[in-house]
Amino acid sequence: MKGLLRDFSLSAAVAGFIATVISYAGPLVIIFQAADAANLSREVLSSWVWAISIGSALLGIGLSLRYRVPVIIAWSAPGSALLVALLPGISMAEAVGAYLVSSLIIFLIGVSGAFDRIISKLPAAIAAAMLAGILFSFGTGLFVSLQGKPWLVLAMFATYLMCKRLMPRYAVLMVLLVGCSMAMLAGDLRVDALVIGLATPVWISPQFSLSATLNIALPLVMVALTGQFVPGMAVLRASGYSTPASPIIASSALGTALLAPFGCHGLNLAAITAAICTGREAHEDPGKRYVAGVVGGLCYLVLGIFGATLVSLFSAFPKELIAALAGLALFGAIAGALAGAMAVPNDREAALVTFLATASGMSLFGLSAAFWGLIFGMLTHLLLNARRAAPGTKATPAPHTLR
Repeated sequence: MKGLLRDFSLSAAVAGFIATVISYAGPLVIIFQAADAANLSREVLSSWVWAISIGSALLGIGLSLRYRVPVIIAWSAPGSALLVALLPGISMAEAVGAYLVSSLIIFLIGVSGAFDRIISKLPAAIAAAMLAGILFSFGTGLFVSLQGKPWLVLAMFATYLMCKRLMPRYAVLMVLLVGCSMAMLAGDLRVDALVIGLATPVWISPQFSLSATLNIALPLVMVALTGQFVPGMAVLRASGYSTPASPIIASSALGTALLAPFGCHGLNLAAITAAICTGREAHEDPGKRYVAGVVGGLCYLVLGIFGATLVSLFSAFPKELIAALAGLALFGAIAGALAGAMAVPNDREAALVTFLATASGMSLFGLSAAFWGLIFGMLTHLLLNARRAAPGTKATPAPHTLR
């Protein structure tokens, strides 16, 4: 504790606070959409918010203090997006069972040290295409919401573009402020929905099914590894930190498993918000930037305790504001995923198949579009990249095939 007080700085504390606020300004909105699509009760939604907030808080504080590195843990935004389409067709108990399965798989990957080996075997373009397909409907949802409240959505869109030009780090936060201000001035805020209250955890007994495992657990593992931990570790490495990936992955998976019965769908290493805490803006001395991770965790802790208040706050605003905010918050992720999907010329057809199948929202034999997108994409990759064998010889696998 003495070391933390000695290393404390206002710049690091502000960085941690901003990272937390941005996490709630964008990715949390997707959870509200998932809960609304599944018609979850306000009590279950409040428990979900509490679980992901408390998990992010305790893991972020513990790992930052343990490694003296600004480790920012957050819930999986792509995983939340996946649940928007899947939760309406599956019970919450089965979803919790799938969360436990996915966390177990990620935990085993973490403790075995197989993370780097597995990622090197997975075609990056296909993983990126699946992520782009999952997020696609959120991007289009921004423009669909123009039909309901054009001036509100246009103002938020214009704010996003201007802030991306002038102060990109705070673009999503400014969009939230402008959208909320306009909604209140227009009288679209439902004051009667606002409540002040603490979150109450709700226990959900897990049920295990093959359908939930294939539709939810496996895609959650994919997006966690490729969409969260890979860029998250890249941010740490780019900032000069050599913190091992295995304990971070294993700890995040264990935290998810413990909180899954309360609604937690996935705790991962953050990337976008982590960049705020790992740069020079947090502190000139890299060895003192871990304070940002601790302060960010404390902010998560406070906001998680008042989960019921957060739920009512987001419920009070018009759905067009929530849809526009979710779409704009994911613009960067969608752009990065699309760029990654088309980055490898030999994998473009496979990535395109993956993207189209995933974005279609189709369902076949009770299995989701994300699952089939991955299957069709991998088959396309294997067929197009397998080397043709000369007469009388055996074919040699292409270097990028999954082995």
